[in-house]
Amino acid sequence: MSDKPVRVRFAPSPTGPLHMGGVRTALYNYLFAKKNNGTFIIRIEDTDQTRFVEGAQEYILDALKWCGIHATEGPGIGGNYGPYIQSERKELYKPFAEELVANDKAYYAFDTAEELDNVRAQAKAMGMPNWQYNTVTRMSLKNSLTLSADEVKRRLENGDQYVIRMKMPRNIDVRFEDIIRGWVVVNTNNLDDKVLFKSDGMPTYHLANIVDDHLMEISHVIRGEEWLPSAPLHVLLYDAFGWDCPKFAHLPLLLRPDGNGKLSKRDGDRLGFPVFPTDWLSAEGEKYTGYRESGYFPEAFVNMLAFLGWNPGTTQELFSIEELAEIFTLERVGKAGAKFDADKTKWFQQQYLRNTSNEDLADILSQKLNNKYDKDALVDVARLMKERATFVEDILTEGDYLLHRPENFDEQTVSKKWKSDSATLMSDWNDRLKSLTDFYPSTIEVAFKSFLEAKQLGIGAVLPLFRLLITGAGMGPSMFEIASFIGQEECVERMYEGLEKLKSHS
Repeated sequence: MSDKPVRVRFAPSPTGPLHMGGVRTALYNYLFAKKNNGTFIIRIEDTDQTRFVEGAQEYILDALKWCGIHATEGPGIGGNYGPYIQSERKELYKPFAEELVANDKAYYAFDTAEELDNVRAQAKAMGMPNWQYNTVTRMSLKNSLTLSADEVKRRLENGDQYVIRMKMPRNIDVRFEDIIRGWVVVNTNNLDDKVLFKSDGMPTYHLANIVDDHLMEISHVIRGEEWLPSAPLHVLLYDAFGWDCPKFAHLPLLLRPDGNGKLSKRDGDRLGFPVFPTDWLSAEGEKYTGYRESGYFPEAFVNMLAFLGWNPGTTQELFSIEELAEIFTLERVGKAGAKFDADKTKWFQQQYLRNTSNEDLADILSQKLNNKYDKDALVDVARLMKERATFVEDILTEGDYLLHRPENFDEQTVSKKWKSDSATLMSDWNDRLKSLTDFYPSTIEVAFKSFLEAKQLGIGAVLPLFRLLITGAGMGPSMFEIASFIGQEECVERMYEGLEKLKSHS
């Protein structure tokens, strides 16, 4: 690590909702900053106004807040390097673009979109489908390298539309060291003359990104693998300006569960799991499901994301975000794509649910139930059900019988366990329950074992029927705990009611 203070940024574009891959990039930047006592910046890169999506910026900031990923500097937070929204920095970029032109590192290009389309069509007809504006083709096009100085001046004074393109040097090996991937070498003959400044007066991503990273004193650029092909251009731009280049780390792709291709926004609902942190409703009315609305704890979501491409080097899997920040290193991020595992994601959620206190779960349950039930009762509901649940909602659905009498009975248990003598047997057991002087789980269990012994029956002949009449279910937590929770009077009444409903099966 250099002596330069660690300053990293997450720089999303508001062109749609924040995919979980973007959240992981933000998370790794955040963890890296925390680990190194650095600064984590959020910068909104909205230079591409044609792809701007209303509400996307708000969505991004809200989603990161839900995840517990909090910026040191950024929109709505402030800082000494703002503004943190690129469109608000618009006036900054043109002088830098013109500096490159003045230093023969870039040039004005006056070709219209229609003219370039014609050139591409001609090239395709000649068997060159991947035509590029580059070191070879630039000399046959309308730009400040082929036009006279007077003609260029006249066009600029007339207000002719133009873009500024990078003057890519010919046959130069661009070398840079990536923290994750090692040395990367790309020859400039494989690169085109990218547009740096557009005809609408806005910079492209490439120029704005470099200028902002320099002005904000970014020390490390941690971003997705999809930006790796752009890195050589960015290195050349730093060199063209005479600026120090930040250290690069390009994160592995998130892959579909089968490993076949990059995880996309449409894969989630198609395959049955969320790919966005929170719900997103598109302008076309398409709804994409989020982890928050699906019932995931943000801590479980973040823990899962951290392991998609990184590992701690130990067998420990459950970490708080603070614990992750203590041990996170880019050196333990892998190069290979990380396969998303929906089942493992549910496992993380299940572990966090189990580790949540019964009191905290009761608070959540109370909100979901509009405060209709006693808090102490909900603490017991959480205690009884959370080991069998993945989501808080499961506690309510699977444990509904703890708060309401069952309306239906598990058909498989009825057909398998309910015999001709079951009604008489369970009526006798109900009489025994009714006679108990206290109704603690241990008291009920002792009475139950005594009942089995008197009837010379095994546990399997009575317990499933007891559970069926009280809960309507075939499985669940301890029946003695359940019976004690719902109380003696309610327990006896449920037994009577259940026996009446099941008379026809006798």
